[in-house]
Amino acid sequence: MKKVLIFLLVLLVIVAGGIWYLLSGADEFIHNQIEQQGSRYLKTDVNVASVSLIFREGRLEISGLEVMNPNGFTSDKAFNLNQLAMDLGASMKEPYVIQEILIDAPQVLYEVNESGQSNLLVLKDNLQSSLPTKDGTAQETTEKSDSPLVLVKKVTVANTRLRINAEALQTGELKLEKKSYDVTLPTFHAGPIGEPDGLPADQVGAAIFNQMLANLIKEAKAKARDIVEEQAKAKAKEKLEEEKGKLLEKADKKLKELFKQ
Repeated sequence: MKKVLIFLLVLLVIVAGGIWYLLSGADEFIHNQIEQQGSRYLKTDVNVASVSLIFREGRLEISGLEVMNPNGFTSDKAFNLNQLAMDLGASMKEPYVIQEILIDAPQVLYEVNESGQSNLLVLKDNLQSSLPTKDGTAQETTEKSDSPLVLVKKVTVANTRLRINAEALQTGELKLEKKSYDVTLPTFHAGPIGEPDGLPADQVGAAIFNQMLANLIKEAKAKARDIVEEQAKAKAKEKLEEEKGKLLEKADKKLKELFKQ
């Protein structure tokens, strides 16, 4: 039974909430919980293509995890994670230890609406609205969590492909050349999470996703700023070259006038 509980810890690592029992059909159970609880906490549709729980290796693989944009944004996906893998280790007592969570090649959309809000920040706010406050109560519910304690040793997010939707970026008079820009982000590491005694699994899941969103927002803002600055420099150089050309043309005309006789 303890062995089964270890595998169930993965549910809240992803969706920050769930039910702690398993009678049969582990893959289907986890699949449903990720979609149901993920949609509830993020306040947008969460879909999963497949879940594979490999008992002998103590490993869980999730493929095709999609998180849609929140309300007020385009109908695109905010996240599209090709593969998420977890090394569940062999912990047999609390805190249950997850050795590593690897999120490989996620595709992330950063989008700003007409009000100046970003989709990633809205998702982060939606998640935080369901987290426990400092006094231990949840902002949306007063139900006490009896989730097992969890400790995650390492979280790695690699090969992130970030697409910046520049259509609604506030750039003043500067007109960007393209509607969207694609960049690859540096590998992001987080953890350990829950040291030394572990955290309730719902809080651990929230902490992981919260850190991931915070990093994505920071990187997206920096990349967007770089894009605007590069465009501004290019426009300034173009204008300078234009003015330089006009000056050379005037100088050449003056020289011709001086030496025409």
